[in-house]
Amino acid sequence: MSSNQMKLGASLITSDAELVRRCRAGDSVAWEHVVQEYSRRVYNLAYRFTGRHETAEDLTQEVFVRVYRSLEQYDAHAGDLANWLMRLARNLVIDDYRRRTRTPTDLGDDLEDHSYHLESRTDTPDRGVERTERARQVHAAIAKLPHDLRECVILRDIEELTYQEIVDILNIPLGTVKSRINRGRIELAKILRRMKVVETL
Repeated sequence: MSSNQMKLGASLITSDAELVRRCRAGDSVAWEHVVQEYSRRVYNLAYRFTGRHETAEDLTQEVFVRVYRSLEQYDAHAGDLANWLMRLARNLVIDDYRRRTRTPTDLGDDLEDHSYHLESRTDTPDRGVERTERARQVHAAIAKLPHDLRECVILRDIEELTYQEIVDILNIPLGTVKSRINRGRIELAKILRRMKVVETL
């Protein structure tokens, strides 16, 4: 939970466990709060892997269906709600990503549709456009990475997971994770140089 206390309707929620309990009890206000709190993070994660607005939205909906059905598995003593929810989201998104890489499709053809998710409210119009264009270029570059390198770079450098968390999610050895991240960063730098983006980062 982003703060220790949160007001939902007439009630004060003081913990993630209480929020989940209310969701499980059918409290629509509590569930709406969960969706609003985490939907952008889930969507952005899905978009980074899919490169498509509609696919990312579909995956986001699927994630929250999975989360709602799995609420009884949430253990507040094992970690906060954000970590638990995003772990479910990553697993589902990566499973989908791996299925799609077996039948590759062209990615990144509608990056403009995603631009509003990448803007900062404090940006001036010029800076907002520059930030959006830079984000579009970096995303396009990441999309060019081989899929095994791409997923490791996204999880480490964008999602900022630890090496051990990536090991747990991808179920591959630590040495493989480190190697793929290193190779992915080198390859990404080459792609960005070819795109003449590096000097602006």
